[in-house]
Amino acid sequence: MDTTQPTPLLGGLSPQQFMQRHWQKRPLLVRQAIAGFTPLLDRAALFALAEREEVESRLLQCGDAGWKLRHGPLPRRALPPIKKPNWTVLVQGVDLHVEAVHRLMQRFRFVPDARLDDVMISWASDGGGVGPHFDSYDVFLLQAYGQRRWRIGRQKDKTLVEGLPLRILAHFEPEEEFVLDPGDMLYLPPGWAHDGIAVGECMTYSIGFRQPKRGELARELLQRLAEDAEEVAGETPYRDPKQPAVAAPGAIPGPMLDFARDALLAVLDDPEELACLLGEYLSEPKPQVVFAPAIGAAAPRDAVGVVLDRRTRMLYDEARIFINGESYLASGRDAQLMHALADARRLDAQALRKASRGARALVQQWKEAGWLHDDDTTGPVGHD
Repeated sequence: MDTTQPTPLLGGLSPQQFMQRHWQKRPLLVRQAIAGFTPLLDRAALFALAEREEVESRLLQCGDAGWKLRHGPLPRRALPPIKKPNWTVLVQGVDLHVEAVHRLMQRFRFVPDARLDDVMISWASDGGGVGPHFDSYDVFLLQAYGQRRWRIGRQKDKTLVEGLPLRILAHFEPEEEFVLDPGDMLYLPPGWAHDGIAVGECMTYSIGFRQPKRGELARELLQRLAEDAEEVAGETPYRDPKQPAVAAPGAIPGPMLDFARDALLAVLDDPEELACLLGEYLSEPKPQVVFAPAIGAAAPRDAVGVVLDRRTRMLYDEARIFINGESYLASGRDAQLMHALADARRLDAQALRKASRGARALVQQWKEAGWLHDDDTTGPVGHD
């Protein structure tokens, strides 16, 4: 992707200009970001996804009794009549299940993959929405079908309505209002309050981004560090040959506190280990993702390249390759090839032939695990 070239997706801005002027700073409304856009799956297909156990979905209704929330799976009989107003079905991670939606998400890879999360699709009857709220992450809201009226504002008062199953703002103060048609798109930075109401039946795609909280990231990395703590810190036992006799045996000795501090610092003060654990964490697929192992997968063919499964997350740093929560040291030509695979999500046959025997063995291993597939250009890159 040439990040210096203007694109209609960003209203004539280049990805570089968008990131400098708008990313995490201010909203951007783009009329006909994708001209002539039509839904990549129809209402029936979306509802069918919402019925599946492994797909995260929600049903929201707003009526005289207030807001009601139901988590999926959502059998069709659980959904209200189509003509009934004020209800919404939200289906998360549709890019994991529908190849066309996965390809749509690839258009937003001017943001690092470590930040890219998923595509949520919301279908709403007339008047449907999720109430005025704010998100802690960046989002592109692409109108796929029908119309949706958006009201947005910077919202200083973040007080929420008490007693609701949703995080709805108690005192929403919109500053701007837009009606989006199919192909229009609205980008919102974290913290911008917004309220989207369906004007008739409508469908909206939300391209969302990961924004782990500092404490959440610290907890995750500490848990992973704990698994290797004995190996990293060593097995040296605590010794106190100069410990005097004590009259207050309940007091913790100061040297023991120093020993514990040194042990903890030994685990934390390893930048290579921290980088490895971060990459493994960021490349882990979502919990509901299951790969279908390719039993008896043929060895890589010289005339065919490989393509990552749409569920596969592949990242890299200066020393390692990370794929679906696992890490591998890589250097030289193999590192360059693996970087190319992560960036383009495919590697052609000519490039693959340049890989070492060990790298080709890894590719075969990933192929057997269902993490990548032969790239026939006509074949699937995931399994429904």
